[in-house]
Amino acid sequence: MDRMQAADIAKHLHDAAAAIDRASAVILTLEQQDRAALADPLGDIVSALHFELLRAVYNRYPDLRPPSDEEPAIDSHLRWENVVLPRSVSEADLDQLIFSVLDPNWRKTARIISDLLIRCKALAWPVDAQMLSARIQALAEAGSIESAGDLRAWRHSEVRLRSR
Repeated sequence: MDRMQAADIAKHLHDAAAAIDRASAVILTLEQQDRAALADPLGDIVSALHFELLRAVYNRYPDLRPPSDEEPAIDSHLRWENVVLPRSVSEADLDQLIFSVLDPNWRKTARIISDLLIRCKALAWPVDAQMLSARIQALAEAGSIESAGDLRAWRHSEVRLRSR
């Protein structure tokens, strides 16, 4: 693909993203059952569009990436070695939960932490976002999961299961 083709592809993908955003707004107005049936597949499409298709174009032609309108902000400075887990939650429990929400596709760290917080609340685990972030960072540093970007900046980094 040459630069002109890449620019054309990126434009169409951005148009598709805008259409998906409009569809998402309609889906949010649906009854719970219909919303649940459509939200996950749409999330997979959004993930593939942004983290696979557009990323492939931008990796080849970085100058096509639109400028970011915000500076990455550090969401957490907590390191895993400084975390004290509650007695009701082990490191292995936390790792198992983290691995259960990851898949081979890149996902924003912020979304992973949000999903984990919902699960922790359902399990009545007194674990906060900072602790989850620190564990995700430790797993990435150990090579147990893959990461891209500065994991301390949740909306500007991604994680996924290690590729085989």
